[in-house]
Amino acid sequence: MKTCLLLLLCMSAAGADDRPCVLIVVSASGTPEYQSQFQQWADQWQAAAKKASAESIQIGLSEPAAGVTDRERLRSILAEKKGDGHEPLWIVLIGHGTYDGREAKFNLRGPDVTDLEFAEWLAPLKRPVALLDCASASGPFINRLSGENRVVVTATKSGSELNFARFGQYLAEAITNPRADLDKDGQVSLLEAFLTASKGVDEYYRNRAQLATEHALIDDNGDRLGTPAAWFRGVRATKRAKDGAPLDGIRAHQFHLIPSNRERFMPAEMRQRRNQLELSIASLSEQKDKLSEDEYYGRLDKLMIELARLYRELKPGPESKAETPR
Repeated sequence: MKTCLLLLLCMSAAGADDRPCVLIVVSASGTPEYQSQFQQWADQWQAAAKKASAESIQIGLSEPAAGVTDRERLRSILAEKKGDGHEPLWIVLIGHGTYDGREAKFNLRGPDVTDLEFAEWLAPLKRPVALLDCASASGPFINRLSGENRVVVTATKSGSELNFARFGQYLAEAITNPRADLDKDGQVSLLEAFLTASKGVDEYYRNRAQLATEHALIDDNGDRLGTPAAWFRGVRATKRAKDGAPLDGIRAHQFHLIPSNRERFMPAEMRQRRNQLELSIASLSEQKDKLSEDEYYGRLDKLMIELARLYRELKPGPESKAETPR
């Protein structure tokens, strides 16, 4: 009874309509073989959204309404989602993409949508956004769409990787796979799903003795650069760019489509403060070499104490088997 009451209070605090939304957009397939694969990946995301109690919207699978193209419907839905909210909008692009040297396109049925158009449509959104472009030639989407409070994942590192991308298959599998929970906290973050999917792609090409034609990137700090999975050890990026650019991963590790019970029972305002503290700790860590030892540890102590106090205030929800210490 107490558990139910606590859950209701948390939902009330966050707003009854403030829940994650998964927008699944499937491109024109071109062949029955691709159509079958894209349908399977979309179904996996649909199942994940259901498990997360998230709103789910699909474009590109059913017959469009008379006179309404997939592009128009996509634009309309994004316009509807521009309001404030704590919970993320997950945009999953499944299928084919192209690049002409100036614009990257996602190949919808009917008119395509470009990276420039996506940037314009997403600009009014205030809520967190995870844009997962699983298409070929998707790398330029990072350059166009990277921004504050956004995680952008692309199946390729550039627009010149034009071959069919298999990354979408492994990402759809990873988002609900307990084995993708790399830090064993009872939930799979977007970062963990990205790292697991990238490993799956690498193994696919290696097992067939083929040269990999896709190299996924993730960007979550707004610098429009992106970081490959090979730069990570566990869930932390350890390899640094030559120009000293900040590393990605911390914010993506805070996106959980299917949260653990502990995460689910955390009020939205508390989660926001927790996330900001974690980002501040990560930022401080990158400045360690520029600070005196006393200044660094003095600032770190304050952040860690505040984080500990925040967790002390959180009333625990029921434990699940996945969250039992291992």
